[in-house]
Amino acid sequence: MTQQIPPDPDNTSKDGLRKLILRLPSAISEVVKDKTAQWTNSSKLREERLPLDWNEAAVNAVKAEIEDLLRRKPAIGSSAESWTEAELELAEEITDATRKAEISNITRTEAYWQFYVQYPEVHWAFLAHMVSRNAGWWMTDLKGSRLQNALDEAGKQSFYRFFERSNALIFQDAYPQLLLYAKSREIGRSLFHLLPHFHVSRFMQPFWQRFWIDRSSPLLTVGLIINEQNYIDKQVFRHPHYQLSMDDLNGPALVQLLGMNHIIFPLLENSRAEDGLKEYESAGDGQDCPESGDVHRLAGRSVVNPVSLPARIALGKSLYAMLFGLRAVHSGAQRFAASVPHTGSRADYWPDLFTANPGQALTPPARGAARAEGETRPGGERLYSPKLRGAWVDAPYEPILREDWFKDPSALNGISAPQSPYLCDISREHRYDITKAALPEDAAD
Repeated sequence: MTQQIPPDPDNTSKDGLRKLILRLPSAISEVVKDKTAQWTNSSKLREERLPLDWNEAAVNAVKAEIEDLLRRKPAIGSSAESWTEAELELAEEITDATRKAEISNITRTEAYWQFYVQYPEVHWAFLAHMVSRNAGWWMTDLKGSRLQNALDEAGKQSFYRFFERSNALIFQDAYPQLLLYAKSREIGRSLFHLLPHFHVSRFMQPFWQRFWIDRSSPLLTVGLIINEQNYIDKQVFRHPHYQLSMDDLNGPALVQLLGMNHIIFPLLENSRAEDGLKEYESAGDGQDCPESGDVHRLAGRSVVNPVSLPARIALGKSLYAMLFGLRAVHSGAQRFAASVPHTGSRADYWPDLFTANPGQALTPPARGAARAEGETRPGGERLYSPKLRGAWVDAPYEPILREDWFKDPSALNGISAPQSPYLCDISREHRYDITKAALPEDAAD
C-alpha cells in the first residue's frame, strides 16, 4: 500500500503567494480602471453647478441667537401658557398627521417627497426622502439573498431595529417642523413659537425664524442636519439598547454588510413622469417596479465613520451639496423620486441586477453575486431584494427621551457652507461592494 504523504504547509503557502503575485497585475489594472472611471463620471456630474446661496450675514445672526439661547435657561411652562386654543388645536392636527405618516419607512419616505413637491424651498425634505430610501434598502438587505447567510436572525433583527429606530426618530422630530411651516404658509404668519409643543430642540427655533424671513434654504438644511443627528445620537447611537461600538461596526458582521455602507442617489434618465410628479402606486407583491427610465449612474458617498457625530453631520452636508449643488445629480434624483415608488427593494433602481420576486431570483442565494459582474441578469439570475412590507413587520420600540439635546455651543461648529465632494459618482464602487457581499469567496480572493 502506498503511504499518503501529507501536503507540505510551506509549499501550500508558496503556491498561494505565487497565485497572488500572478494576480497582482490584473488586480492593479482593475483598480486603476475603476478609479479612472469614477473620476471621469464624477467630472461629468460636476460639469454644471447650481448656486447654493449661503448667506454669511444670516449665519452670523442665527449663531448669535443660538448663543443667546445658551445664556438663558429654558423657560418652564411659560410657552404653553401663551398658546391660544386655536393654536393648540392646530398643533393636535399636526400630531395626528405625523402619527398617520410615521407608520413605516415606506410611509415616511413618501411623506417627505409629498411635502417637498408642495414646498420645494425646504431642501431638507428632498434630502430626507432620498436618505430614507437608503434606510429602506438597508433594512431589506438583511432579508435578501446577499446577506442570507451572513448574519443569524438575532443579528438581522438587531441591525433592522437600529435602522428602523433611526429612521423613525428623525421623522418623528422633523416632520412636525415641516408641517408647522406648511401651516404658517397657509395662514400667513409664523407659528414657530409652537415648536416646544412637539419637543423640538431650542436649537431649531432661530433657523426657522430666519427661514421665515429670507427663505435661506441651505442654512435651514444645515440646521436640520445638525439637529437630527444630535437627536438620534443619544436616542440611538448612545442608547443602551442600540449602542454600537467601533468594534461592532468594524467587525465581521459589517464586513459582510459591504454594500450597505453607501448612501446612493439613483439618477434616472428618459423619465416618462410628467412635470416631475407621479402618483405612487405600489407594484403587486413579488413584482419588480415598472421601468419609467434607466438608472445608469449613482451619485453618493461612503459612510466612513457612522459612530462619529461630527462625521455624520459632515456627511449630511456633503450629500446636500451634491444633491442641490450639481444639476445632473439634482435633476436625475428628482426624476427618480417622481417616477419610481419606494418599496424598499433595490429593484427600485437596478431591476436588471435585483428582483423582488423570489421566483425570479438566483437560487441558492449564495450564487447571486457569481453573475453580478455584468450589467444585466437574465431571468432567474438576479439577486433577491424583497419589498420592505414583505420583509419586516412593524413593531413598537422603546419610549422616546424628551430631553433637549442642546446643552453647549459645540453644535455651532457644524454651521458652515456645505461643499460637494469631487468624487461623487459611486456606481462602480457600489456594484463592486454588492458583488463582494454576495460572494464571500470572491472577496477572499
